Amino acid sequence: MNTFAPIFAVVKKEWKIMLRYPSWFIALLIWPIIFPFGYLFTAKALSGVEASSLAQFQTVAGTTDYTTYMLIGTTVWMWINTMLWSFGSSLRMEQMRGTLESNWLCPIPKISILIGYSISQLLSSIIYMIASIIEFKIFYNFKFIGNPLLALFIILISIPAVYGIGFIFASLVLWAKEANSMVFLVRGIMTIFCGITYPLAVLPNWMRKVSEFIPVTHSINALRSVIASGATLGDITKEINFLIVSGIILMILGILSFFYTQKKAKTIGSLGHY
Repeated sequence: MNTFAPIFAVVKKEWKIMLRYPSWFIALLIWPIIFPFGYLFTAKALSGVEASSLAQFQTVAGTTDYTTYMLIGTTVWMWINTMLWSFGSSLRMEQMRGTLESNWLCPIPKISILIGYSISQLLSSIIYMIASIIEFKIFYNFKFIGNPLLALFIILISIPAVYGIGFIFASLVLWAKEANSMVFLVRGIMTIFCGITYPLAVLPNWMRKVSEFIPVTHSINALRSVIASGATLGDITKEINFLIVSGIILMILGILSFFYTQKKAKTIGSLGHY
């Protein structure tokens, strides 16, 4: 059997479902507008009369353009959020539908099922990011100062780390049989420690140290440096190196987690358990 056939089959199945129930497309158009809305208006209020507090913001953030600063953070956060809800809980959803057990009996590498889900979710995220950039430009006067190709490169090297986390998460969810609380926990950690809407400099020292070990922090910092400040590749070498190394480590850990979960589920016969 073609190694890639089951992967493409999962992608095809997922997109058939999404096209059959296209209401998700409405959310794709609405979320880029309404999600940053509260953060931006709060920032505008806190900036003071005639933006008197922006000087202090510039000291810790390196820019006075808090709009672009927050739009970048919330977009990456939304990528993580949708990854956790869709790809991260994909195996659990199959289990709840009663189809996971039959899929598991197919004579294919079981990890190909999860890879298919990750590709499908990545395609959805790409569409979301493109729609976000267009809408940010229309509604928020989004300014792209730096090199778009360098920004794209940052996103590409962030993929292994992001979906490595997704592999681990999907395996844990299949084990724990609970997705909602785990999504809230992981995305909550990302919100607090990764500086989604505020500079990391305002956090306590121990929290900044923790944030340095989270790949999403480096993705956001690198994108902000490139898009908002026009940084070059040499300016973000530290972030690039961290994303490459952490991506390799997390992807390996994710695959090992899946294989362990697969073996454990086979041993105790828990695939069909609700």
